[in-house]
Amino acid sequence: MIKKAFSTLKLLRPRQWIKNLAVFAAITFNGGLLNTVLLQQVLVAFFIFCGLSSAIYIMNDIFDIEKDRLHPFKKFRPLANRSLSISFALIIAFVLTALSLWAGSSIGKGFFILMITYLFLQVYYSMVLKHIAIIDILALAGGYILRVYAGEFATGLHISVWLLLTTISISLFLAIGKRRSELTLISKYSDAQKKLVRSSLSHYSERLLDVYASIFATSTFITYALFTFLENQTGYKPSFGFLMPQFLPEFLQKKWLMITIIPVVYGLMRYLQDIYEKHEGESPDKVLLSDRPLLITVIIWVVLVISTIYLFGG
Repeated sequence: MIKKAFSTLKLLRPRQWIKNLAVFAAITFNGGLLNTVLLQQVLVAFFIFCGLSSAIYIMNDIFDIEKDRLHPFKKFRPLANRSLSISFALIIAFVLTALSLWAGSSIGKGFFILMITYLFLQVYYSMVLKHIAIIDILALAGGYILRVYAGEFATGLHISVWLLLTTISISLFLAIGKRRSELTLISKYSDAQKKLVRSSLSHYSERLLDVYASIFATSTFITYALFTFLENQTGYKPSFGFLMPQFLPEFLQKKWLMITIIPVVYGLMRYLQDIYEKHEGESPDKVLLSDRPLLITVIIWVVLVISTIYLFGG
């Protein structure tokens, strides 16, 4: 019984729920974290996406059960190693999907439509899109982007165009890093074996994915830097005259968010190191939780973002 419970928890992939923290982007950068009503809405949206994403992971495992048995790591998943039955997994997926959609409908029509879009995209990705080169990367990135917009629909707070461009860039960067690491893992496989594990990988070369990664690492840095410089933040602004006297240039009084560029640059470089030196990146959440310097960097970035927006007003 305990073994089955553990396998069921593993089937849900709770470690990957960290991706759903993207729903907090809109409320955080709009200075709404101190609004208890909006914060409650976002927390509900977060747990809804945790349930829905787990249901999708289960569906993906069912679709890929035979291919996962050929994969060096995925063969240990509960369905691939036959720890759980497909019928049991289907019941769990159905219950999670039904509960998530029911709860999501109470937040609002826009949020519910976004959930349906996310569900359709992910299921279609598992069935078709993951086998089409380039389209598979775009579909993966689309899942990250929809999470950010879920936070917007849940609160009614809008993200800026520069933050949207940053989201698109880093989503594509993470998706490409995932493919790059997958390709490294099966680099010794023949083309026929690669096609069996994941057909789209047979259409990528390491050099091509390296170019893609460079493009979107650069665009992530540029768009985020422009976001911190051009956007006026609207957080809680107490008086700190003794810290920011009137004779300081206006630039220094209103561009504090640019400080957060430093951990972003280090984080991008560290993540690239994980992909190329440690051959990791197949699972962004695993990289984040296992790489202590990267995890500390993300924590520092979060602290700096909250401090600059809610104490210094950006």
